[in-house]
Amino acid sequence: MQEPRVVKGSDTVVYSGQDLREMFTAATSWLEKSVPDINALNVFPVPDGDCGTNMLLTMRSTIEEAYRAPDNDAGAVAQAMARGALMGARGNSGVILSQIFRGLAQGLEGRDSFSSKDFAAAFVKGSDVAYKALTRPVEGTILTVARDASIAAQKASSKVDDLVHVLEATVKAARD
Repeated sequence: MQEPRVVKGSDTVVYSGQDLREMFTAATSWLEKSVPDINALNVFPVPDGDCGTNMLLTMRSTIEEAYRAPDNDAGAVAQAMARGALMGARGNSGVILSQIFRGLAQGLEGRDSFSSKDFAAAFVKGSDVAYKALTRPVEGTILTVARDASIAAQKASSKVDDLVHVLEATVKAARD
């Protein structure tokens, strides 16, 4: 990631659209390593064992589109990511993931940069949008993981203005 910058006259550290792209590029690399484990967890709605694969294919499309964003504004990159996720969505998990990105983009809309609090709030929005996109959301799925991870992100961001700390809390909650 680029060196984050501090908003003039405050202690708030902000990140660019390029940072957002790089964050999710790194996340996609970690997802790729975890595909077999995620596939093994896949039991809903049918145990077809392709959830991890579908999420990875969706994320690859997300990242490809993120690199096509017209500029480095966080909002523009987030919109490109949401478009890439929707167009490249594979399976139920990919479609749900695309809705999370849609909400994330809504949360970052119009922003040239974002703070750890902005990211956490946008992630909560992403989780909410994904839940609302389904007529019968089922607990114990990607929806639950996204909700719990986004709540952990929001709690962490209210304590410390540190994106790494927020992301670590997010990953821990998702893992749990």
